[in-house]
Amino acid sequence: MSMHEEGLDRRFALAKSVAEEAGALALDYFNKRDTLVIETKRDLQDVVSIADRNVEVLIRERVAAELPDDGFLGEEFGYVEDASGYTWVVDPIDGTAPFINGMSTWCVSIAVLHGGLPVVGVIHVPCDGELYASAAGKGASLNGIKLNLDPSRTIQNGMTGIGCNTYVEPERVGQIIAALLGIGGNFIRNGSGALMLAYVAAGRLVGYYEPHMHAWDCMAGYCLVKEAGGDYLSFPTEREALFKGHPVLASNPTAYADLVAIHSH
Repeated sequence: MSMHEEGLDRRFALAKSVAEEAGALALDYFNKRDTLVIETKRDLQDVVSIADRNVEVLIRERVAAELPDDGFLGEEFGYVEDASGYTWVVDPIDGTAPFINGMSTWCVSIAVLHGGLPVVGVIHVPCDGELYASAAGKGASLNGIKLNLDPSRTIQNGMTGIGCNTYVEPERVGQIIAALLGIGGNFIRNGSGALMLAYVAAGRLVGYYEPHMHAWDCMAGYCLVKEAGGDYLSFPTEREALFKGHPVLASNPTAYADLVAIHSH
């Protein structure tokens, strides 16, 4: 086994164990969410709670204790540069709005980048007891069962996830949905882009598109989709680009051209 394979295996194992631990902490907060103080960030739809912050702290501490030279980018507490070539990219609770409103569509999203590419992607969905796990060259799984995309699924016979936020003009969101419906597709939005990407890897959705997302929202999902046999739009990760929002698109190969066409118009 090469040094890189050894390093990848170690990080994959840690990502899975810390995702389970972080998910348990987040679920505890979810079950007592009426006591949480909710704050807004950019706007009234962009919310955060002590749960988000403390779950990220837990993940940061576990990674730093085992792999102190690894970098870390989290939604709540920013960036620590790596000295190892590996960077963890984490959203402690993706889907904070569903979380605080008592809906189950939120998750813990943990990715590891190497050479600018996601080589580990783990998404834990505590309310559903689901652990999506993937690593480069090792495939993707849901609760230990291997995921492989079905080539019979298309835009027309499947559902597509669509994401939106206040970075995107309402008119643009309307155009995207109209274009999707116009080619015989249908759409869903559940409040968590990371979770909808996991659903693409699991074949529940045929694709996912959002015009503006951050790395912590999509890197784990991208790894999952790729390892399940899907395609995704390149996401810039060099220097400052890693911290900025970019379009996110991932799908079954059967739907990729249709979604890229919608993205391009």
